[in-house]
Amino acid sequence: LKDACKNLFERRFSYQKLTAKGNLENVMSRWVQRVSYVENEALVRIRFSDDVAPLITNLEKHFTSYELEQVSSLTSAYAIRLYELLIAWRSTGKVSMLETKELRSRLGVSDTEHQRMESFKRRVLEPAIQQINDHTDIKAEYEQHKRGRSIVGFSFSFKQKSKPKTINHERDPSTVDMFCNLSDSQINTYSSILSKVHSISDLAGNKDYQAFAIWIANILRDPTSVREETAKRIFKALRTETDFKG
Repeated sequence: LKDACKNLFERRFSYQKLTAKGNLENVMSRWVQRVSYVENEALVRIRFSDDVAPLITNLEKHFTSYELEQVSSLTSAYAIRLYELLIAWRSTGKVSMLETKELRSRLGVSDTEHQRMESFKRRVLEPAIQQINDHTDIKAEYEQHKRGRSIVGFSFSFKQKSKPKTINHERDPSTVDMFCNLSDSQINTYSSILSKVHSISDLAGNKDYQAFAIWIANILRDPTSVREETAKRIFKALRTETDFKG
């Protein structure tokens, strides 16, 4: 965590905007204004920079909670950025060719990282595609474009994965089958409530309320993703703390 604090404080990003007179302004900013680490508590406190704070506040205007939930299982920052790039074109399912330099920039690959095309594809692009295909709601693939013998850019296409068919069956009130057929709205509501319930707070580990709520929501969708005893504890809390009737 100490090393992460140091690295985060040094991280920068740049962007462009127009001034009131219509001139292009190139801006360089830090992600965070201040980072502190509390000895013996494994606690980090972060204050975002003035440029970043409004973007976080307005996050839900650009991404739905469903889309944020999709990236919660992605462990690669490259995969997260690529997913965000792809779903901006959800209506067409295609992203036109991006020159390699622009794609590297959008994925957050610095000029000194993975300079060889073979390394970029093997260490960045292909693992990102694999994670997206394994853990999100879309299945994607890329196509490389050449000029002569050199690869100059990449385009992408993706399809929405088909949702599993709902199987209606009698539910046993003594088992986790009671989770069946909850709507997305119910799941979002109940998981938010349960993330703050003391009786299951030990299941959160180091997760904050939002991350814990997403974890609970995934279990409400698929109780078989965890041990049955864990699912039963969540179900018991659901019956106790909400107006859930089954």
